[in-house]
Amino acid sequence: MVIVSTTGYFISVLGPYLADSKNSDSGILNHAVRNNIEEIKNWAQPNDIFVVDRGFRDSLQVLEEMGIKAQMPKFMPKGAKQLTTMDANHSRFVTKVRWVVEASNARIKRWKYLDHVLPTNQVPFIGDYVRIICATCNKYLSPLNATKDLMDDTLVAERMRDKIQNVNHLQSYVQENELYKRNISKWQAVQEIDNFPSIDDFTLSLLTLGTYQMKLCQSYAQEYLDGDCDILVYKESKDLLRVRLQSRHVSSKSYFVWIQYDSDHVKAWYCQCKAGARTVGTCSHVAAVIWYLGTSRQQSDRYGVQDWTQYLDDAAEMPQPIDSSDSEDSIIEE
Repeated sequence: MVIVSTTGYFISVLGPYLADSKNSDSGILNHAVRNNIEEIKNWAQPNDIFVVDRGFRDSLQVLEEMGIKAQMPKFMPKGAKQLTTMDANHSRFVTKVRWVVEASNARIKRWKYLDHVLPTNQVPFIGDYVRIICATCNKYLSPLNATKDLMDDTLVAERMRDKIQNVNHLQSYVQENELYKRNISKWQAVQEIDNFPSIDDFTLSLLTLGTYQMKLCQSYAQEYLDGDCDILVYKESKDLLRVRLQSRHVSSKSYFVWIQYDSDHVKAWYCQCKAGARTVGTCSHVAAVIWYLGTSRQQSDRYGVQDWTQYLDDAAEMPQPIDSSDSEDSIIEE
């Protein structure tokens, strides 16, 4: 386990540990704190903030005893199908900071020695090798940041802080008017939406407040939006549309996405997915619909994905057998 700063600097390397149920994320951190491994109590100061994922929920009390403030994505209440807007916004703040942990781990795995399963006779040396690699990364690699541009990162941070207290009014409108019901009488199917605003990459990034959602737009649109997907416009308000989108993770599940807009801006959004009520950025489903309507349709090469199958043969394509008995030249023997 590694502990890194928000810039990807490796602060501490813990382990290696056994791989069993007692050595979970929280179990390893608790062990490190209780035994002051890597002198963690000396450099972790009161009021420091540890940004962790949900796997560390059993470490919260231990960190609190040290005076450490822990920030973790919110858990969905039992029986609930969706996070509240405030909880979804808070979780987005946490994931926006914590991505650097995964990016730092990816730097470690770039080293050929550590990109595959190692034989057991290497166990005595693995810990030292990981520490050497982390020290090398600290020395020679540049700090990690989201956009490679400090000014852009600052802009995103300010925009997120500005939106964290916002209420999702579109969610309230959908629920009050029961627009989640599959009542087609309130909606009108359309082939083209002429008044949807043009969205460039920079504008989309200000809506998503993250690159992960933008990276999924093309694959989402290509797989789920082109073809059988219906785009519906609300009959009572022509600035509101609804799209039914398939879940990437569960094939039997789909979500409704609502987007409110005018000719210049996307004004509001709401999705039925777990994080779809947040106002700090959009979920991947909303981002895909916005990208499809505001960017993709205006490009000659919609997805930038080459169909390489045109260069491949398909053994499943077989000629249909010809039954000669049906031909005019066939001779029936008696």
